[in-house]
Amino acid sequence: MPAPDTGPRINPAEEIIATKGLAIRFLLTGESSNGSVATFELMVPCSEGLPAPAHSHDHYEETIYGLEGVLRWTVDGATVELGPGDVLCIPRGAVHRFDNKGNVDAKALCVITPAAIGPDYFRETFAVINEAAGGPPDRARMLEIMRRHGLTPAAPPKT
Repeated sequence: MPAPDTGPRINPAEEIIATKGLAIRFLLTGESSNGSVATFELMVPCSEGLPAPAHSHDHYEETIYGLEGVLRWTVDGATVELGPGDVLCIPRGAVHRFDNKGNVDAKALCVITPAAIGPDYFRETFAVINEAAGGPPDRARMLEIMRRHGLTPAAPPKT
């Protein structure tokens, strides 16, 4: 029986998870980095946004590097626009969300340190979104998944 390949690999976690045009392309997971970092591309079509509630992360920082287009991030109530070459670090506990209000698709590289979240979170939440068939996703299920993966959902905005 041949020994498993343990040498360096490009994009060892190559996987695309998608819903409603929004896509996550995992490049590196905690399994591939001894838990130190997870990296994925976030692809957001124009006029789309985060399909999950605004939230914070309990156990990791998220650093976002703009690659294409512009994403509007709201972090602890402050709004910033992240374009190509821009970087934004979202510290643990900061409530945030994103939207693409532009007329072109946007892409960003997301770096999670340490790698406390991985593809399972996106598979599970995107499944709930897809089951909603264009309607609002089941909020209780979304919140349960978020909490189980170390995300704290923000209170819904007051209307």
